Amino acid sequence: MDRISFTFDGQEVSCAPGSSLAAALTEAGVRGFRETEKGKPRGIFCGMGVCQDCLVSVDGRPNQRACMTATAPGMTVAPQPARPALTAPPAVNRSAHRLTPRVLVVGGGAGGLSAAIAARETGAEVVLLDERKVPGGQYFKQSARPEAAPLDAQQAEGQALVARARDAGVTILPEVTVWGAFDGPEILAADPGAVYAIRPGALIVATGAYERPAMIPGWTLPGVMTVGAAQTLWRSYGTLPGARVALFGNGPLVAQVALELAEGGAEIPLLGESAPAPWRRPLASLAMMRRDPGLARKGLSMLAGLKRQGIAPRHDLRPTRIEAAPAGGLLVHYEQGRHSGRITADAVCLNYGFQPQNEILRLLDCAMTYDARFDQLRPERAPDCRTSIAGVYAVGDCCGLGGAPAAALEGRIAGRAAAGGPGPSAGEAATLARHRAFQDALWRVYDSPAPPLEEAAPETLVCRCEEVEKAALDAALSDDPHDIGALKRATRIGMGRCQGRYCAPALAGLMARRRGTPMGDLSYFAPRVPIKPVDIATITAAEALLAEETNG
Repeated sequence: MDRISFTFDGQEVSCAPGSSLAAALTEAGVRGFRETEKGKPRGIFCGMGVCQDCLVSVDGRPNQRACMTATAPGMTVAPQPARPALTAPPAVNRSAHRLTPRVLVVGGGAGGLSAAIAARETGAEVVLLDERKVPGGQYFKQSARPEAAPLDAQQAEGQALVARARDAGVTILPEVTVWGAFDGPEILAADPGAVYAIRPGALIVATGAYERPAMIPGWTLPGVMTVGAAQTLWRSYGTLPGARVALFGNGPLVAQVALELAEGGAEIPLLGESAPAPWRRPLASLAMMRRDPGLARKGLSMLAGLKRQGIAPRHDLRPTRIEAAPAGGLLVHYEQGRHSGRITADAVCLNYGFQPQNEILRLLDCAMTYDARFDQLRPERAPDCRTSIAGVYAVGDCCGLGGAPAAALEGRIAGRAAAGGPGPSAGEAATLARHRAFQDALWRVYDSPAPPLEEAAPETLVCRCEEVEKAALDAALSDDPHDIGALKRATRIGMGRCQGRYCAPALAGLMARRRGTPMGDLSYFAPRVPIKPVDIATITAAEALLAEETNG
């Protein structure tokens, strides 16, 4: 395969065409991409553009997300200092476009693609926005190289779904970041060369979810990443996160990714699952198998694959601390019941559940309900996936974790309804209920509440963006702040680039427990525009377009 090359910090790096900068640097053994205000290195963490931790400078432009930026021959990439020089970056000419499709879909995963296809087949003009270069979402995770054969049936299914959307006539705009949502609905978005103001007849939000970390000392070190980030490196770019990878978390994704990495050639020294072994919860396991025998068999096949690779999941196990190992790599301390141990690895992957990406829905003031079991805000929806706001629909994991089959079916229901078609049939409603019942049983099998923030060690970084330690949070709590906003002002927790996507849920729970109040939408930080960092040129281009229309 032909290779391309670019420079990073003055050194030449080669990679396969289509690689992201994060994948190319990881393959080259580079872990630290930027420096924090306190002089600490950071690298890839979420792998999906949420955490904003893998920032680099590209051809003189700072604040570029390495996980979302494709490599190009000859580009000059530099580590990002804590405070980039206050010089004007190279000018970028962005064209401005007003779009008014009958249906706009935000998100190109199982739910979004299915919604777009259904709306198009019902006769509507459809535009789909996706942040990645190739749609498919976190479940289907498509290869960034069009010529690459699918890794497995799951990736092949996603490839076929993307092809169906294109064949149906869906306009797919890749590499688009949605940064604003206003009444109307009015959506503001941008890609590397254009700015979009979009006023659709109906909006379908299918933005998925992002992973919950384990807030332990060392969770911000380079080489520590989410399980999904490791999976993206491998499935989309053919890059292993390291030669020796330890995985910790809760749920089937952790085991699935351990198997995929092992089959790709990585050594898996430890697969730690926080929940008890499934056979210790026989009723939930039987209910899961009864609700969807096919998916249950897939899970058993995965466990058999792990056994063939010599990997035995260890249950009731949690990491407690991660340190830089003296000889290189990472040293992970863990506890399993009364026993403790430690292990070294090149990369450490964490996943302790998911948080819905519901910022667009919250900006539009969709009614939300707190789900105490999953510790999530979920939008209130009608049977056809309509939210409380006219013309706005929500499908998939942005509404709470429901799995890809449910997301796809919700997408078909919402897409048809948004285009003016009929609501769900009795058969669709029954199938959707079965999918949801399977998820209910699945998470009863994997039920393992995360340790509350109150139990975190004093040196634990609660806010990874602003580098606020638990000790500083405790000091601020001693003044008994009356709400999460007051605590934010006192500590700067939630004021960083990721806008509190990781710290807000943990902090909201802590505040609710302290005050003995139920959780709700107001328990969290208010979403604010821009919901993803964008440069001033993008905002001014959008303002100019809207002003021209107003004065028109």
